[in-house]
Amino acid sequence: MKVLVGRGSCGNAAGASVIFAQFEENGCDVRPVGCVGMCYLEPIVDVELDGARRTFVKVDEQAAGEIIKLVKGEPNTADTYLISAEDSDVLKSQDRIALLNCGIINPDDIEEYIASGGYEAVKKAVTQMSPEKVIGEIKTSGLAGRGGAGFPTWFKWNAALASKDAKKYMICNADEGDPGAFMDRAIIEGDPHALIEGMMIGAFAIGSDEGIVYVRAEYPLAIIRLELALHQAREKGLLGGNIFGSGFSFDIRIKAGAGAFVCGEETALIASLEGERGMPRLKPPFPAQKGYWAKPSNINNVETFANVPWIIKHGGSAYSAFGNEHSKGTKVFALTGKIEKGGLVEVPMGISINDIIFNVGGGIKDGKDFKAVQMGGPSGGCIPKHLGKTKVDYPSLSATGAIMGSGGMVVMDEDTCLVDMARFFLDFTRKESCGKCTHCRIGTDRMLRILERICGGEGREGDIEILEELSKHIADGSLCALGQTASNPVLTTIRYFRNEYEDHISHKKCTAGQCKPLIAYTIDEEKCIGCTICAKKCPIGAISGEVKKLHIIDAAMCDKCGVCKKVCKFEAVKVS
Repeated sequence: MKVLVGRGSCGNAAGASVIFAQFEENGCDVRPVGCVGMCYLEPIVDVELDGARRTFVKVDEQAAGEIIKLVKGEPNTADTYLISAEDSDVLKSQDRIALLNCGIINPDDIEEYIASGGYEAVKKAVTQMSPEKVIGEIKTSGLAGRGGAGFPTWFKWNAALASKDAKKYMICNADEGDPGAFMDRAIIEGDPHALIEGMMIGAFAIGSDEGIVYVRAEYPLAIIRLELALHQAREKGLLGGNIFGSGFSFDIRIKAGAGAFVCGEETALIASLEGERGMPRLKPPFPAQKGYWAKPSNINNVETFANVPWIIKHGGSAYSAFGNEHSKGTKVFALTGKIEKGGLVEVPMGISINDIIFNVGGGIKDGKDFKAVQMGGPSGGCIPKHLGKTKVDYPSLSATGAIMGSGGMVVMDEDTCLVDMARFFLDFTRKESCGKCTHCRIGTDRMLRILERICGGEGREGDIEILEELSKHIADGSLCALGQTASNPVLTTIRYFRNEYEDHISHKKCTAGQCKPLIAYTIDEEKCIGCTICAKKCPIGAISGEVKKLHIIDAAMCDKCGVCKKVCKFEAVKVS
């Protein structure tokens, strides 16, 4: 009887490490697995009992004690913590390819990956197929880069194959930096061998003998598990020389990056690998012709590589059966923000935004109204509620002003200020600009200053038009996609929520009640019963009043922290 504990970063943060130790101390056959994607239910424990797997959620020490009794055959109340049918349906509603083994197998044990069919695809590729045939299957599959650009994977591989240099590099971009995105981290933590196998197949296809995984140092658990997986693969003879007796040789090393968002751009990543400051370079030449150390190089992200073994094993046509005519296969999304069931989901391309948020993600927290979703991270755009039926494919999202990006979906409810949200994302890109391009370096700073003025109640007539003009110049004058897309959150919020900008500027009003200089807290005399809770909880003592009498907020003293509104059970505290 096996006990499986979700030990991804999210599980550990929720207390899984303590739970894991508790099972160990009680003599259970306990093993770590990665994140299954249901982060909102962590810590998650699976028990394999009588040939079936039972899932327990939000497991604390008391719940673990009951599960231990179950494992030992003692009377228990473990069923109290079983996953609900509704939450089980979250997994059943997905088509998992990149996340196939995440949360299912022990990422620290290569034997479990092999038992699940691992390394069969690369064996097939190197012993039964030519590089051209491998690339042909990838072309048939319609797999496009999952890192953001959506560029056809086969085309990049074919370009690298056509380069005649004897030395080539296969590089994985694991420098995942979008706010709210954690797909690549979860794949490496939960199924590192899938990444290794995908890179091996890609290396065989382009004629490379050396691979590099560029992963941000802020992912320590991912690095530890990947290092172990590489070691195990070498011990098995799966990495190194003459793999499967085919004459194909390949090995992989890890480069820990310093966490610069701009290094997600492939030429900046290459510069960082070479020991230079991560700054983009002019293209052409493209990396396939002149990349790392001026040698032909191919760069794909983690999710792209994780799809490759499945494609080679099952065929490109089987993969292209998922999705629609515009975008093939499945896509992993990170659902964050004001959504009930936050975490990772993998769904077919072409599904609508509403389907993902409401049918898979469980809808908006606390029953509030859906307002918008930011897709594509700081390089993407804000899609409003009335476009919720938009299909999640490359052309449909582009038409809204957003992009697919790496798959982050930051969901916003009725209480979100879209002007402030635009300010947040622009602040991020301004800080992450490498500074090489004047338009990006200075232009994003100028835009941010304007947005800060608007949110601070000092917006001026004409600010919206200046933001639009600056956006055009920054996009036209920037060398890489960071600057070219930095204005997208601003442009889409102006496009769909212009009224909020106008309210901030002309009426000095934040309709969402979030921009502190533009709001005031008051207490409704008809609803206040004088319970004194707000006064007791106010951290600066700005509320006064006697028991069972109306309480008053001192506007001059109030710092608008919102604590009073949160603790009031009678909805007496108002924001105006």
